[in-house]
Amino acid sequence: MFITFSEEKLRTFTYDVFKKMGCSNEHATLATDVLVRSDLRGIDSHGVARLSGYYRLWEKNRINATPNIRIIHETPTTATVDGDAGLGLVVAPFAMKVAIEKAEKYGSGWVSVKNSNHFGIAGYHALMAVEKDMIGISMTNASPLVAPTYANERLLGTNPMCYAFPAGKYPAVVVDMATAAAANGKLEIAQRANAEIPDGWVQDKDGNGSTNPNELKAGGSLLPLGSDKDHGSHKGYGLGATVDILSAVLSGANYGPWVPPFVAFLEPDPNPVGEGIGHFLGAMRVDGFRPAQDFKNHLDNWIGRFKNAKTVDENKQVIIPGEPEYQFELTRKTSGIPLINAVVEDLNNLAKKIDVEPLLIP
Repeated sequence: MFITFSEEKLRTFTYDVFKKMGCSNEHATLATDVLVRSDLRGIDSHGVARLSGYYRLWEKNRINATPNIRIIHETPTTATVDGDAGLGLVVAPFAMKVAIEKAEKYGSGWVSVKNSNHFGIAGYHALMAVEKDMIGISMTNASPLVAPTYANERLLGTNPMCYAFPAGKYPAVVVDMATAAAANGKLEIAQRANAEIPDGWVQDKDGNGSTNPNELKAGGSLLPLGSDKDHGSHKGYGLGATVDILSAVLSGANYGPWVPPFVAFLEPDPNPVGEGIGHFLGAMRVDGFRPAQDFKNHLDNWIGRFKNAKTVDENKQVIIPGEPEYQFELTRKTSGIPLINAVVEDLNNLAKKIDVEPLLIP
């Protein structure tokens, strides 16, 4: 069911695909790093499994492989970036670098982005700030697949948000999550594995709960974080709305039901309210509040106390946000990255189509 590949093999393959799209060496390398880092961190739904999707969008002229990414509005601590329809995998790191540069000068930096595309995992961009002893924040709106509380209409995306905090002896604390009950990529994994999904992730076209991972294709919708009105879905709805407003209403990107779909077989709304997909990124210098080492020492203490919390099951331990992904990265760096057969087949078909060396040679 799984085939394991080395990190180097996946990097080479992914880079070759982005080069076939016409990306520069710099952009192909960066986009590759975002996708492979996702697989390394165990977030398989946003790794190389998405590569064919990016290529299909490029074929439909919805991704610009050679964008002129630029700042179009700016103050000392804020900026708005126009991604020129480029890969979000490239646009978002550009914007985070701007946020970090502003933070280095003024203590914090905040950047909104319009006219972009899917940016991969939010954690990648937030962790860029952690490397500079800063707190990183990243979020993006996404294709409308989520029905707000009480609704039976797709109006929001899975709209992930991430907060990343630098620690000392421990790995960074990384709170990286969709504001929906589940990311669409998890449904795609279940579809490929021909498996059911947990109750509370989706509703069918009539608003009834379902465990069918194909429900979205039949007109259903994802549910907000919290699943339904009896389990706090209004909180997930509120978080998703916050991401949409900061990422798009603030930047001039499309928001709500006007966000362009990630899949190439669906066309964007012919009457958009903005440009492309939107992101919001921020960086805050820890030493703008207290000495960085003091903060990291106390965060280590925080982590240690939570890891030693009394649990309901003596065989379980409280999980620190970002810890599982960190452990995945350590393991997969040495043992390789597993891809399910359906993903390997999809990528090999893409390789044959565009004449690059496949992952597996029959």
